Amino acid sequence: MIDRKTWGMIAFVASTVVTTVAEARDAIVLARLPETTTAVPVGEARPVWGWVDYCRRNASECAAGRTAARDVRLDGRVWNMIVDVNRSVNTAIEPVTDQEHWGVVDRWDIPTDGKGDCEDYVLMKRKMLIDRGFPRQALLVTVVVDGHGDGHAVLTVKTDHGDFVLDNMRDDILAWVKTGYRFVKRQSQEDQNRWVALDDGVQAPATASAR
Repeated sequence: MIDRKTWGMIAFVASTVVTTVAEARDAIVLARLPETTTAVPVGEARPVWGWVDYCRRNASECAAGRTAARDVRLDGRVWNMIVDVNRSVNTAIEPVTDQEHWGVVDRWDIPTDGKGDCEDYVLMKRKMLIDRGFPRQALLVTVVVDGHGDGHAVLTVKTDHGDFVLDNMRDDILAWVKTGYRFVKRQSQEDQNRWVALDDGVQAPATASAR
């Protein structure tokens, strides 16, 4: 019969093995991540009208006030969660323009009806990650210009390994410098209702496609 002390030793060894396996898994995942950096704001930017209108209709989602900046600490579990949210939302939402969906040029919403354009994908991914415990300050709605010169919205996730982009155009998570986009502006980490410029001032069109 195994006494209590022996059981304690067995439990300790087992927990150590589990921790070691988890650390090894995380090391493998993180080693495979692309090298990236952090996008540096270059000044203030005008808030996007779609966000302002969304906040007018969803005041509880847009609490104002300054907060401390926070980044996500990446490990294997967190990375897999980010990948899963990006893929699941990309699969679940049918891309349609705001004109087709709402009969207006530009409207941002969490796509509870399963339809939306790029901003709506972003809002859904942001909400799902916040619901999973991610800090809001690390999940930034971002405006870019794509290779066709069109305005587009993505979600920037700020991490201790740099800035990564969740995009409805692809399931893979890319470092922001690998997307091929021109970054225009995004939410401030310290205040989600303040926006910061990310390039030399070339502005994206006011509306974005459903892509």
